Amino acid sequence: MRVRWPLALRCTVLAAVAGLSLTGCSASGNSTGEPITIAAAASLQGAFEQISEEFTAEHPEVQISSITYDGSSTLATQILEGANVDVFASADERNMSEVTEAGFGHEPVIFASNTLVIAVPQDNPADIDSLQDLSQATMVLCAPQVPCGAASQRLLEASGVQVTPASQEQNVTAVLQKVAAGEADAGLVYATDVLDDGNVAAIVPDGAEDIVNTYPIAALGENPGAQAFVDFVSSERGQQILEEHGFGTGAAQANG
Repeated sequence: MRVRWPLALRCTVLAAVAGLSLTGCSASGNSTGEPITIAAAASLQGAFEQISEEFTAEHPEVQISSITYDGSSTLATQILEGANVDVFASADERNMSEVTEAGFGHEPVIFASNTLVIAVPQDNPADIDSLQDLSQATMVLCAPQVPCGAASQRLLEASGVQVTPASQEQNVTAVLQKVAAGEADAGLVYATDVLDDGNVAAIVPDGAEDIVNTYPIAALGENPGAQAFVDFVSSERGQQILEEHGFGTGAAQANG
């Protein structure tokens, strides 16, 4: 397990060793010279690229060294195994709980929500119109441990539909790519994933509104830049960007 020293202690030790006055090591925590790394659910990529750009413009003192997008379960495993991550944004609360209950991270904040759609190629060659059509189709799903896979299972079970997927992918992006390439008749993905992809069309299935994934975000460790990023995601502008990318917002979720 990683050991993260409090910021003030890190700065004191580094200054003593190097004999330097370290910029960014403010006791107030208002700025930091230490870059931050972010791990975010694959479905957040479009929104987080815009959020990170505007965050950096507003907080030039904070450098984002990298953003990794993948399935939330994969990211949670990497964090638990010691990956250097300062901010974790998950597509479900279960994977976030695994991280925070292991002693990583501050109290998470719900910042967005999402629902599922059936993604089909633009010409919809299998003539998919509903969940029931999926039982006879070549389709792909997210793996069960991935938030979109768990949500897909709940949606299919609630609708009484049984399917045998051709493959189970580790993130929602991989499902969408197979549908877009014509390797599958359909796949279940988040509504936000199909907005900017001209190679696929979305069908909103009955009952989708009842299967809602909520997205938590948390700063891991004591880097003040990480908390600043979390605060920006939860801010009015951050929520506006998420809405523009098709997400329900944390405020809307809190209000039911």
